[in-house]
Formats: sequence, C-alpha cells, structure tokens
Amino acid sequence: MPDLATATGSRQTTDHRDETPNQADPGQPPADQDPAFLRKVFSSTAKRQRWLDVESALAQAEADTGIIPQDAAARIAACAHLDLLDQARIAAEEAVTGHVMVPLVSELSRVVGTEHGGWVHWGATTQNIQQSGDTVGVKDAHIHLRHSLCQVIETLAGLAETYADDQMAGRTHWQHAVPITFGFKVAAWLDVMARHLERLTQLEPRLFVSMSGGAAGTFATLGERGPAVQDGVARILGLRAMNVPSRNIVDHFAEFVCTLGMISATASSIAEEIARLMATEFGEVSESIPTGDIGSSTMPQKRNPKLCSGIATAGATVRALVPLALEAMIQSHEVDGSRSAMMDRAVEQAAVFTGDSLHMLHKLLGDLEVFPERMRSNLELTGGLIAAEAVMMHLAGLVGRQKAHGIVHQAANQAATSESTFMEALSSNPEISALLTASQIRALLEPAHHLGLSAEIARATAERGRKALKPNA
Repeated sequence: MPDLATATGSRQTTDHRDETPNQADPGQPPADQDPAFLRKVFSSTAKRQRWLDVESALAQAEADTGIIPQDAAARIAACAHLDLLDQARIAAEEAVTGHVMVPLVSELSRVVGTEHGGWVHWGATTQNIQQSGDTVGVKDAHIHLRHSLCQVIETLAGLAETYADDQMAGRTHWQHAVPITFGFKVAAWLDVMARHLERLTQLEPRLFVSMSGGAAGTFATLGERGPAVQDGVARILGLRAMNVPSRNIVDHFAEFVCTLGMISATASSIAEEIARLMATEFGEVSESIPTGDIGSSTMPQKRNPKLCSGIATAGATVRALVPLALEAMIQSHEVDGSRSAMMDRAVEQAAVFTGDSLHMLHKLLGDLEVFPERMRSNLELTGGLIAAEAVMMHLAGLVGRQKAHGIVHQAANQAATSESTFMEALSSNPEISALLTASQIRALLEPAHHLGLSAEIARATAERGRKALKPNA
C-alpha cells in the first residue's frame, strides 16, 4: 500500500475563494439563464466535488489499466461525494497545511477505508486534479455562456428583421453621415456576435482538455501506462487528454479569456450605443423602464440607462482580466504557482462577468423600445444635408466626381452658415440648376432614396445569424 503523504505530493500554497452555497447542477443551463448560475459553478463546494469526481475518474482509469485493483476504484467512486466527507475535518486540516488538496485527499482516503484508501490520488499531483476538475467547470460555464450568446443572437435577428426598413441617421465621427435603417445598425451588432459564437465553438477542442501526467507531466510514476490512464480520465470526464501534460501549458485558458474579452467588448459597444441613442437629444430608443422604477432620487423625469451601465461595467471588468490571463502564460520552469493562481482568477471572473453582461444584454434587447418617428425626425434635422452624397454622386455622372463634390460642398457650407436651406442653396447654384430640376433635387434629398442595401443586409444577416444557431441551440 502507498503512503498517503507520498501519494498526495508536496505542500502548495493555493489561492482561496469565498464559497458560494447551494451548488447548482452545472450540466444544463437554466431556461432563464440565472445570472447566479456561474457563481455557483465556481463556488468552493462545486469545485471540491469536481475534484472528487476527478479522483474517482483517476482511480477507474488506473484500475482499467491494471495499476490499482478494481475493488479499490469502485470503493473510491462510491465515496467520492462531498456530502459523505467531514467538512469540518477538511477545513481544520486546510488551516494547518495551507493546502486545499491534501486535506480533501486525506479525508477521502479515510472514508474509503484502510483496505483501499491508500490507492486514492495514486500517481497524481495536485494540479492534475485541480486543473482537470476546474476544466469540467469551465466546460459547464462555456455551455452556459454559449447558450446566453445564442439568446442574444436570436434577439438581435428579430430586431434586424423587424426594423429592416425603419430609416434613421447613420452617424460617423459623431456627425450625421448618410441615411441607414435601424435594422442595418442591428445587423452590424449581430454579425460580430455570430463570429463570437463561432470563436467559442472553435476553441472547444483546445480548451476542454485534462492532464494526468504527474508532478512534471512526464508520467514518471505511471510509466508506459500513463498515457492510457490520462486518456481514460479524460474520457470519463468528457474531456480530451492533453498532448503534452505539462503543468506550465495554459494558453488554452488565455484564449478563452481573450475570447470572453472580445464578447464583452461587443456587448459594451451595443450597450453604450443604446445609451447614447436614449439621450434626450436623440430619443430614438430606450431601455424598457419597469413600473415603479426610479431614475433619479432628485429628478423625477430621468430615464437612466441602468442596464446599459451594468453591461459596460461588467464588460470593463472582463477586459481588465485579459492582461492578467496573458501575464499568467509566462511560466517559470515546469509550473509557477503564482501564475497558476492568476489564471484561475482570470478564467473564473471573466466567465462570471461575461455571464452577467450577456444576461443583461439579452434583457435590454428583448425589451428595447424603438421610436421610428423620432428617428425620422432626426433625419430631417439638417434640412436634407444628410443626403448630400446622393446629390453629389448624381452630379458626378454628369460633370465628374471631383467637380461635383466641390459644387455640393459649397452649397452645403452655404446652408450650414446662412438662413438658406440646403434645397435653396442647391437650387440657387447656377451650375446645379443647369443640370437638375427642383423636383429632381427634392427627390435626391429624400433619405429613403439613399438607403442603399440597408434593408437587404439587415434581413440577410438575420437569416445568417439564425443559421449559425442551429448547431449550437
């Protein structure tokens, strides 16, 4: 029988987390995407149970390869349940050892009993168990986040279709540019979110991997049967085995955090755009304000963008974790405990705050109030100047683009700096009036005539977005 002290490995200082009670089943995301779900996934209770699951998988894989007795594997599996262990004993030993795994292994070995307890944690090191178990949690979080992202994409597709034809001012550099439709604006958001879904899917085979290589990843204890054990553990856990089970390989976790940072950036961009369009001066959309909601303690008229602010805050938190994840990739020798703790923190918090962001975004978009009349009114603020490109391009076919640009630019400056309307400035210009009638100019200034393919792009993007959901629903 192996000595337990030898089997559990050396003392390791580990980052501690506050425990969240009431563990949820991480396998299936709730229909309403409970924002507390991810916090439960990464609670101390949930993580300890996953580590026990890995101990069980390790024992079974070792039994299957003839390293430990099948009776021992069966007994370990039967006892690897947190509610069968003495939590107070684990906490007391953790306080003494400063190690989160040794007390858990010690208590599991005690419960398994004298005959088979010495086979617990055979040939493994702490990070093998922790990282493999934590990866199962990351997989559960990934399922939840992907489902949340799919909900956002579905909602965006509905908005793009619904408002494909509703005209509004397109704005570049904070100024009126050319007319677009609100559906087109939404299509731009949807297009990016669909690629984020693709990114989440593509990283799965790189992210969902486990390691069972021992102290330095060389299978020194398990020998030639080590790879088979690692394959077995991975199969039981629903993961893949690492090609090189070195403890300093963490690029897949950094990739996950970077992808979540990109998702949060897009969510923040959407939220901040909606907040801008909510402003009194725009008034084109609004968050849905629940009955009884108070916008301000002193100003009763306020409709503050609360969800938008929450999304921006959560998103900024995720993006601040991206440099931490990249820093954690810089490992010393075969493992660096401080960098491992950095990566744990980056992965867990990025997942939690991305979940918050997507939950709020889905609610924001699903209840969004849209005001097409105000959009149309804002289109007319410049008296037709927003259609200057249409006039210029029509004239370009008659006199050449550069000359047309100069003529229309002069008329636009006249309208902007005098009492003349753009229509009057164009009509009074002899070079223009010689080429265009008043009715032609008026038609060119109609925003609906210069929407390009806004509506077609909106509808096509909605269809493409929904197709992207089919393998991920």
